[in-house]
Amino acid sequence: MKLWRLGSKIVRHRKAALSLSLALAACGSTTETLQRGYVLPEGALEQVPVGATQEQVLIVLGTPSTVATVNGEAFYYISQKAQRSVAFMPHEVVDQRVIAVYFDKERRVTRLANYGMKDGKIFDFLSQTTPTGGQELSYLRNIFKNVGFHL
Repeated sequence: MKLWRLGSKIVRHRKAALSLSLALAACGSTTETLQRGYVLPEGALEQVPVGATQEQVLIVLGTPSTVATVNGEAFYYISQKAQRSVAFMPHEVVDQRVIAVYFDKERRVTRLANYGMKDGKIFDFLSQTTPTGGQELSYLRNIFKNVGFHL
């Protein structure tokens, strides 16, 4: 009789161990993604041509995250994507974008930019260029530094 109880106890422990290992494996295989800030609608930038008015930009893209008046007016739409693989771990920023819309004195679009990080530098994914020095680059560095990426 005692031998049967011992065998039953071993089976229960094995079942518990198997359940625990399956639960841990399931936790490790899922990644939680968190999207913060502005979410760029598919095809939205194509609807904002050079020469569009500020009102048209607001209709298509919505209210900007921030507005700057450095060398003319600019709208900035800031977004960030963070992930974590385990529920109790902190999120890690994996992508950050700043959509910039630049205006002239007549409040018409002069240029669009989609800034992000590439090889540790701020990079414009629309023009495929890296901005050089000046007030604009300093402003962009501050945006990226304050919301996640450290330059």
